Amino acid sequence: METKRVLVIDDEDSICRVLRKHLQEKGYEATTALNAGDGLAALAGYLPQVVILDIRLPDTDGLTLLRRLRERYPETFVIIITAFGDMETTIAAMQQGAYDYLRKPIDIEELDRIVEMCFRTVEERHHSSRVVVPAAGERDGRRVVGSSRKMQEIFKIVGAVSNSRTTVLIQGETGTGKELIAHAIHDASPARRSPFITINCGALIETLLASELFGHEKGAFTGAIAHKKGKFEVAGDGTIFLDEVHEMTVANQVKLLRVLQEREFERVGGNQTLRTNARILSACAPPLDTLVAQGRFREDLYYRLKVVTLNLPPLRERREDIPALVEFFIQRVSRELNKSAVRIPDETMTLLARREWKGNVRELENTVRRALVMCKGDTLFPAFMDAEEPREALPAAAAGAEAPLKDLDAVEADHIRRVLEHTGWNKFEASRILHISRPTLDRKIKEYKLTPS
Repeated sequence: METKRVLVIDDEDSICRVLRKHLQEKGYEATTALNAGDGLAALAGYLPQVVILDIRLPDTDGLTLLRRLRERYPETFVIIITAFGDMETTIAAMQQGAYDYLRKPIDIEELDRIVEMCFRTVEERHHSSRVVVPAAGERDGRRVVGSSRKMQEIFKIVGAVSNSRTTVLIQGETGTGKELIAHAIHDASPARRSPFITINCGALIETLLASELFGHEKGAFTGAIAHKKGKFEVAGDGTIFLDEVHEMTVANQVKLLRVLQEREFERVGGNQTLRTNARILSACAPPLDTLVAQGRFREDLYYRLKVVTLNLPPLRERREDIPALVEFFIQRVSRELNKSAVRIPDETMTLLARREWKGNVRELENTVRRALVMCKGDTLFPAFMDAEEPREALPAAAAGAEAPLKDLDAVEADHIRRVLEHTGWNKFEASRILHISRPTLDRKIKEYKLTPS
């Protein structure tokens, strides 16, 4: 890698001298400037990868200089330092592209950590890590991503049922994409130009759910001040998607059964029989046959809903789809956030691939979104993924089992060893999880004679 160069711009000569000496001791090439004019001149000739910039300078303010730096040298990392920690200045600095923001007196270990992260990002630009650019145009938010064998089987069934008006029951854990699959069935059907209407059966009480589905007449119940059409009337030849169908009360289950059998219904409080041609797709997280066995769901309705059943696999059973999903979410979210190209180191992708993902694809999407919001620079390091230690790595005592009592040094040594093993002996990531500096971690590794297993 090329020489690691740092420029310090601060009007206090003592701070410049101390930081230059410290950075040189850490192996960086460092130079200083006492004002904005000299700083810009140094930037042009010295071309540092990292700039440490004071917010208060004699010839201009640091925020103005920050804007000029970001315009002229967009790949240079700027770390703001200041004696003033007010909220407005901090927010403005981060919005205008500062990599990080430190208050004086400077925590030298924190500064070391930030500078090291900057240069890790620089190194990644020269490596073969994945590079994802934002989508050039509008991305289809309903696209289902997956090339695993299990998802290919799902796609085959979607293709087979789309051209008919067969009722389909979509089952799967929360966050597996049940509504996306329902949309895919509708979008591939002859009724794709007709309405697709979603009803969450668990979000409405019995009377309101009946009103939403079938409509009501004026005065049918308290608050019914006017006639209202239900979704089965509004849908026409389109699709009604009943999410959390298992939350329906028995009374509404009976009404839905009649719609499926006879294609007819009455509005709440009405006598006129109406007909519907809407297709019904339904979804639930708990296995519906189990609820039938428990007497919590009508068996005859169950068989009407499950003419075809789609069981969506949880993300942990199709881990090979995770890289494609991550890239898809980065493309979509980075466009919303006006992000440029984003790099994903192999260590980040490895971390994501081995997470448990109890919230499935939805949790993965939220994790990527949070990481992009919090990301400083253009590289999604594992630190931005808010990774937790795997549950199986917890000590036996934490799981409720009996464990021999140990002194504090032994407990600390065990914990540091587990964190190091969890991170693959990545000392930078281990330091972040342990909330200690890299030198402190090195000292403890030597003290406790820790070695990779």
